[in-house]
Amino acid sequence: MMELLQYPFDAQLILRKKKGIRRQLQENGQHRIQKRIAILGGSTTAEIKDVLELFLLDMGIEPSFYESEYNRYWQDVMFDEPKLREFAPDLIYIHTTSRNISSFPAITDTQNAIDSRLTETFEHFSQMWKKIENSYHCPVIQNNFERPSFRLMGNRDIYDPHGRSNFTARLNMKFYEYAQNHQNFYINDIDYLSACFGLEQWHDPWYWHMYKMAPAAPAVPELAFNTANIIKSIYGKNKKALVLDLDNTLWGGIVGEDGAEGIEIGQETPTAQLYSEFQSYIKAHKDFGILLAIDSKNDMENALAGLNRPDSMLHPEDFPVIKANWNSKDQNLKEIARELNIGEDALVFVDDNPAERHIVRSQVPDAAVPEMGEGQSYIHILDRSGFFEMTSLSEDDLHRNEMYRANAERTRQQAAFTDYNEYLRSLEMQAEIKPFSPLYMARIAQLTNKSNQFNLTTRRCTESELEQITADPDCITLYGKLTDKFGDNGVVSVVFGHRESDIFHIDLWLMSCRVLKRGMEFAMMDELVKRCLDAGIKNLRGYYYPTKKNAMVKDFYKEMGFVKVSENESGASVWKLDISTGYQQKNNIIAVTD
Repeated sequence: MMELLQYPFDAQLILRKKKGIRRQLQENGQHRIQKRIAILGGSTTAEIKDVLELFLLDMGIEPSFYESEYNRYWQDVMFDEPKLREFAPDLIYIHTTSRNISSFPAITDTQNAIDSRLTETFEHFSQMWKKIENSYHCPVIQNNFERPSFRLMGNRDIYDPHGRSNFTARLNMKFYEYAQNHQNFYINDIDYLSACFGLEQWHDPWYWHMYKMAPAAPAVPELAFNTANIIKSIYGKNKKALVLDLDNTLWGGIVGEDGAEGIEIGQETPTAQLYSEFQSYIKAHKDFGILLAIDSKNDMENALAGLNRPDSMLHPEDFPVIKANWNSKDQNLKEIARELNIGEDALVFVDDNPAERHIVRSQVPDAAVPEMGEGQSYIHILDRSGFFEMTSLSEDDLHRNEMYRANAERTRQQAAFTDYNEYLRSLEMQAEIKPFSPLYMARIAQLTNKSNQFNLTTRRCTESELEQITADPDCITLYGKLTDKFGDNGVVSVVFGHRESDIFHIDLWLMSCRVLKRGMEFAMMDELVKRCLDAGIKNLRGYYYPTKKNAMVKDFYKEMGFVKVSENESGASVWKLDISTGYQQKNNIIAVTD
């Protein structure tokens, strides 16, 4: 990650050096997913596009853009602009602001007239959203509306139905209700952004009347960064774990010197309250599936004593991994990634010490290392950095920490066995393998965007794309859900593909890293072959496209009995399997429920 683009960033520096930053990002050789993004603007959007590209490149997404002409956002969609159709966007961002509300209430309007204006304004947008849903089948990001730049009625403007502030707030609520009821529709909260930035600076009239820019140019990096966070979340680029220091990070003071009774936590002093609030903020992340770990230069005994204080909000059981030792923190961080079985690029390292942050940045460059500042800024910096931007929330997310604790139990049990197959049988695993279900579509989409190691083609899909695949009679889809005596692992494997005559092409095969080497791939293979035979399919075609992270599945199809057809210079390979002459079942460990 480029430090210049991490929050809190220097917006003016980004605007001034954006061409050089772009060149530097493109030269770093990072592997990125490619996405076509349409920006449909109610104002000029060239500056927004340029800065948005910088943040997306830094987040591992290489965008190509379509831009509507000034204030043609609605017409491009509703009148089927040929260039937009030809562009075939993967995602549409509708950049409108309160400048694009064309009809505010008049002081003489009745309540019915105001309600009619509200409905008419909302339908102007909702008709466009529905057209996008039916015609483009891609995610939509829509700005809400910031407060108007003036209040004709003073403070009454916010609660009187005739007030522009009141009208804008009511219109925003209708947008939110739409978002709650439509998948793949996301609100870009510029109402919040403008409040943080400063409404007067956001609305600077000179930029509007001179360049038709809304917001003003100095606010563009904040807007672009916020928009990029939504996009990277949609495409599975979120972080997964917070790795935290202890002394002067989770509490005030040094536990090894002050003792557990001497550190500042709780409600006795302002500093203690500050750290308690930060711990509460961190613990709230655990509740929606963010993993927590400790990386501290400390004796384990002292670390546990601090966490076991009765007034601590965080306790040892909140952390699947605790590294409290005198090893280098970058070494500990790498071990934490291995023990959690996630990539180093999924980690956020939080430490008050600038020297430790510098070492980790240099030795673990894929991890995020925010500049934390003073204790009172910790929440602000982490919150605005968007590491865990939430565009979906599955049942698996809510139980992720429980799943990792159960994994630790499985690891402990494994140590008691000398025969690995006997260990697997002792887990008493059961699998549910069925065609894609609306119940699990959010989790399936999440897996396609997050799974990198056991992923043969790394095809990324939105929920709407998966729904189209599910509805196609020539496609076969399967999800795999795995449980054992320690708990429910949730949906952990996804396979889908399409048929051409009597050949079935496997377009995607992936599995969550948390169930590697448990035999789930064999159960999925057996069920896929069964479905194919039932459909009269005689041959399977498998594809492997190498990435920096999926080398572990390079020979997967060979292990499944496929024969290699071809392999190019980059290592991409094609495999075939004839199932018409008999297929020997591979799974003899997992009970597959009907």
